[in-house]
Amino acid sequence: MRITASIVEPLKESVNFTLSGSTVLPEFDISPNIWNVEADIGQMSQVFINLVINAMQAMPEGGKLIVSVKNVVLGAREVPALTEGCYVRIMIRDTGMGIPPEHLSKVFDPYFTTKQSESGLGLSAVFAIVKNHNGHITVDSARSEGTSFIIYLPASKQRSVPVRGEDEKIRTGGGRVLVMDDETIIQGIACEMLRSLGYEAKFASDGHEALGMYRKALKEGNPFDVVIMDLTVPGGMGGKEAIQELLAMDTNARAIVSSGYSEDPVIADYRSHGFKGALAKPYKLKVLSNTLRSVLEEDAAA
Repeated sequence: MRITASIVEPLKESVNFTLSGSTVLPEFDISPNIWNVEADIGQMSQVFINLVINAMQAMPEGGKLIVSVKNVVLGAREVPALTEGCYVRIMIRDTGMGIPPEHLSKVFDPYFTTKQSESGLGLSAVFAIVKNHNGHITVDSARSEGTSFIIYLPASKQRSVPVRGEDEKIRTGGGRVLVMDDETIIQGIACEMLRSLGYEAKFASDGHEALGMYRKALKEGNPFDVVIMDLTVPGGMGGKEAIQELLAMDTNARAIVSSGYSEDPVIADYRSHGFKGALAKPYKLKVLSNTLRSVLEEDAAA
């Protein structure tokens, strides 16, 4: 859900949380009286977390992360992808190894990655979310000098809308989480969020693949602690069908149902369908962290 609000606090919260315990130090340069934007704060937090994780990976020995926020007025064709007008400019710059010139034009392409352990979905998901906010993201990098990601979000003339639940805290955890979702953008973002919370994350595209991965992990003695299942998968097995086979395979399985439609009866009455919790999409970091901990602690107490 999009609201009119300042992006400053969600940005600072995402940066500080993701860097917590690392050898990378944040440095903030935030101009006064930053304009509001119309944004889905949960999605934009995912963008910031993803970019910070990328920066950390570029600085394995530690370093500095410079985060700046400024109001800018763009002229016609100043940023080719944007119309002239007022924008909030967010820059996230690391002091890492930089991106090779031959890779620079590909970083937002789906599935492009130089890391064997990664899906390559992260930065393409970032690009898609920013674009869906009528914004734009650019990248600039030089070898051994670091990388800068710059986000432009259209400024809003509306006043901020109060957000409920801001006192809810992010709760980290640990364990193995399997995410089943047919949307690659959701897969990538969810996995990055889970990793930032301390979980090991894997993903599957539908119920059949998820059940196969769960069965294999179970046989190998390294089971998943939680499975997050998309309720419906067009043309495939969704969570509503897969939960029954999962529980038949493992009566102790912990599954959380997720959906973009909060009014679905399965979401409203998830326990009667065999699920331990429910999540609305797009995921919000605080809600995701608290739902996972609640499910894990409920079973531990039982």
